[in-house]
Amino acid sequence: MENKHYKLISFGVIILAIIAAVFVQPNFFNKGIDFVNSISGLKIPHIAEKEFMLGLDLQGGAELLYEADLSQLDKSSYSQAMEGLRDVIERRINTLGVREPEIEVVASGKDYRLKVRIPGITDPQEAIKEIGRTPYLEFQELKENYEEIQEETDDITMIFKPTELTGRYLETATIAFDQNSNHPYITLSFNDQGAKIFEDITERNVDKPLAIFIDNELLSAPNVSEKITGGKATITGDFSIEEAKFLARNLNAGALPVPIGEPVSMVTVGPSLGLASLQKSLKAGFFGILLIIAFLILIYRLPGFLASLALIIYGVLLLALFKIGSFTLTLSGIGGFILSLGMAVDANILIFSRMREEIKQGREIDIAIKQGFERAWPSIRDGNVTTLIVGLILFGVGTSFVQGFATTLCLGILISMFSAVFVSRSFLVSLSQTRLSKFKKLWI
Repeated sequence: MENKHYKLISFGVIILAIIAAVFVQPNFFNKGIDFVNSISGLKIPHIAEKEFMLGLDLQGGAELLYEADLSQLDKSSYSQAMEGLRDVIERRINTLGVREPEIEVVASGKDYRLKVRIPGITDPQEAIKEIGRTPYLEFQELKENYEEIQEETDDITMIFKPTELTGRYLETATIAFDQNSNHPYITLSFNDQGAKIFEDITERNVDKPLAIFIDNELLSAPNVSEKITGGKATITGDFSIEEAKFLARNLNAGALPVPIGEPVSMVTVGPSLGLASLQKSLKAGFFGILLIIAFLILIYRLPGFLASLALIIYGVLLLALFKIGSFTLTLSGIGGFILSLGMAVDANILIFSRMREEIKQGREIDIAIKQGFERAWPSIRDGNVTTLIVGLILFGVGTSFVQGFATTLCLGILISMFSAVFVSRSFLVSLSQTRLSKFKKLWI
């Protein structure tokens, strides 16, 4: 019964690995679909393709370091202002067609800096020009002919026109919570001049939306319920806490003058250099895996072959996880992946060594497998858990490149434990009560 149970598990693992492989390398399977369609006349749809997210060192691009001028701000608002600027800059870079920029706020004493990594960019100067603009916040009201415009276009931003109220009149935007529902909302506070402008605008827009734009992108369009005096206002809605924080940060970023000017440093990685790094990494990983497989099969025979199959499944599952989670792969991340692969091999060696000892003492193959896993598990568990703790510490205190290494290491360790302890065991037990168990030379 146990043997049948593990056979079903082994079959399920193989099916899962095939699905993961399809996701990792859809081009290969799409070619097969094209071939089947051409000879059968069927119209089987292609598998959706999703590329790996490659970091700056693999794809090429630019790393820019900016120093923010916070001299005009109160110290208590430094963090919020920087986070707001980070959001704005990320949005600006995305308008250039750049995918997944990495923007990090770096605090060192009294100095605050923004580290901007832009993978795949071909013109760093264009990015510098776009980033260097001061965030611009403005309030817009409906155009007189907005109903006619709505009939012609679905673009909601086309129905608004600018007003004289901009971010220069806004003093603060903060988050508050409703005492009854505990839902978050935004409170706005304008200076004296802004309060008068805001009063005039709300008076002529009662029961109409007043749109809030930053860098010409619509953030929110709350309805004006009544004329608002005193320069105080609230923005209510079905906000989550994170959405409310995001809106408040961007409102403050548009209101507060936080110039960053030109980058204090710029590092450019050409596409050819990034491609060379990627090719060398893949080549090293490929030959490394081949050597590991050869070692396992040569030393441990049939268990080594099954462990090699489990390692291949491990690699496919981890790559699929990278794609599903949109993790950015860097050279340091690939290093973490290879290290976790070594941890998986180490776990198999501990298990097989224990198994070999049990078989030499005359125990049957299935009993030896059970004893081998039970006796090796404490060592495997302790070794992987301590490495996992180190990985989490590195992620918590390290820079982005160190975090990339720590992320792939931690994910790799978790899946490698699944591969070594669960997948390898299922394969071994599935064969332990077959005719192959009679040939002990295959096992030791």
